[in-house]
Parts: sequence; C-alpha cells; structure tokens
Amino acid sequence: MFYSIDLTVAWAFLLAFSVFVYVVLDGFDLGIGILYPFFRKKEDRDIMMNSVAPVWDGNETWLVLGGGGLFAAFPLAYAVIMPAVYPAIIAMLLALIFRGVAFEYRWRATSRLSKRAWDAAFIGGSVTAALAQGIILGAFLQGIEVEGRAYAGGWWDWLTPFSVLCGLAVVVGYAFLGACWLNMKLEGEIQHRVRIMARAFFVATLAGIIAVSVATPFLGAGYAARWFGWPQIALTAPVPLLIGGIALLLARSLFAHGRDIWPFLLALALFALCFLGLGVSIWPLAIPQEITIWEAAAPAKSQLFMFVGAIVLVPIILAYTGYAYWVFRGKLDPEKGYH
Repeated sequence: MFYSIDLTVAWAFLLAFSVFVYVVLDGFDLGIGILYPFFRKKEDRDIMMNSVAPVWDGNETWLVLGGGGLFAAFPLAYAVIMPAVYPAIIAMLLALIFRGVAFEYRWRATSRLSKRAWDAAFIGGSVTAALAQGIILGAFLQGIEVEGRAYAGGWWDWLTPFSVLCGLAVVVGYAFLGACWLNMKLEGEIQHRVRIMARAFFVATLAGIIAVSVATPFLGAGYAARWFGWPQIALTAPVPLLIGGIALLLARSLFAHGRDIWPFLLALALFALCFLGLGVSIWPLAIPQEITIWEAAAPAKSQLFMFVGAIVLVPIILAYTGYAYWVFRGKLDPEKGYH
C-alpha cells in the first residue's frame, strides 16, 4: 500500500510540475497574442511575434504531458473532469490549433487583408485559449458533481460567475507575463510602451488574484478550513505574505530602471506562489470535495511502468527546452527575425 501511495504522490507532483511549466511558458506566449490589439503597426507586431518564434511550438509539449499523464495515472479523475468541462476543453484546443496556424500563415500572407485576417485569428486564438483555461480552473475549483464514480452534472455546470472570474484573471495574468517577456526581449520605443502596459496588467493581475482568493473559501467549507483552520493557518499564512512581498518587488522593478530580466523572473515567482496556493487548496484531492488522488489512481504496476518512461523523458524535454531558450537569449535585433 505504501508503495502504491508513493507512486501516486510522485505522479501527482509530476503532473503539477507539467501544468505549471506549461502555464508559465505558454502563458507569456499567449499573452503576446492578447497584447496584439494594442500594437497596430506591422513592424511592432512582427518583432513581438519574432520574440517567441523559436520557442512557442515547444511549449504545448507540457500540455500534452499533463493531459496524457492525467489519463494514464489518474484515469478516474480524467473520466470525471473531461465530461464536466468538454465545451471549454474543445474551445481551448481549437483556439490553440487556430492560433498555431495563424502564427505560421501570417508570415506568408501576401495581401494586407489576409494579413489582418491572420492577425485577428492570432488574437482570437490567444484570448480564447487563455479564457478557456481559466474557466476550466474555475469549474474545477468550484467542484464537480460526482455520482457512482462518474460525472453527474449538466452540460453548462462549468459556466458560472466564479469560472468566468477565473477566466478573466488568467487572461490578464497571461497578458502581464507577455508584457514582462517583451520588456525583457525588446528595446527602444516599443519596450517603453510594453513596460507601461506591464504596469497596468500587473495591477489587473493582482486584482484578479485577490478576487479569486477571496471568492474561493466561499465555494466550500473545506477550502476555508484549509486556509483559516488551526494549525493549518500556520503553514498557509506565509503564502499570501510571500505573494505580497513579490508584488512589492515587482512594482519596484517595473517602475525603476534596472535589469530588464527582473520583472519577468518576479512574474514567474508570482505565478509559482499562486500555483502553490492552488495546491494548498486542493491537496490531496483529484476532484475537489469528492475524490482523492489515491482513489483516482491507476494500479501501482501501471503507474510504475509509465513513471519509468516519464523520468527518462522529462529531463530530456527540460534539456532541449532550456537549450532553446539559452540559444535565443538576450535582446532581439529588429533587423534579424526568425521568419
């Protein structure tokens, strides 16, 4: 039994890691698409897209790993979550596909009208994917109705004010990540504009974090007990305090002139702490208020077989991802694009 629990916990942390890496890597990528409407010049849009051209298509690897790992390691959770959020999942996948096509075809558009159409597709795909991801998170947190180890809710249960709030929070959060990435990669007048936008989206992101954090304990008694019960509060209190500290450092880095990398690194730290807070809220549940990770887990032998492959592949993925970012580090030269 201990052996099985050990593997189950290991898989839970591996999937959490995969989802977090996807969020931060594809988050700033989607954020650039969300910021696109604020830049009307073709030259500005070209350099914004070029800043992620060498790395954007590898970011979805982590989404595939997270989804495939959930299906393989926690089949019961997969079987319950997917029917509960099918419309949002389908919208997200279609948006990511459409966005990827727009990314490539925009460079090959010959007329002004077709280029505008692909720009609109890039913007729409980015916003829709980010909004859908936030709605999925909100639907997951608010609880999924389960009966007899199966989803027992309705087709529209995922669409609530709380899930929409989470969706909007993710959209502005990704826009903030994108602005911090562009601030790190660009120079000149466009960097100045991006930095101003980063400040605005930073405030919006903090508002989203506060709004979701305040609303979550009202979703169920379990959330309130985890955050405010004794002695749990002694362990959970540092999380909001650390978020406040990171927020102060972020504000200082955005308003002071220093190394352009710091806002982006601090934004990643802010997202990491929010992800930690999410873990505090739900651990060790695979379905909030319904199913634990051990109840949702696949047989121990199946988990072991897949885990051996995962511990070989994940370092390889990390290595080539890190190498790609290392090769294309530093400021982007507007005269030298990747397309």
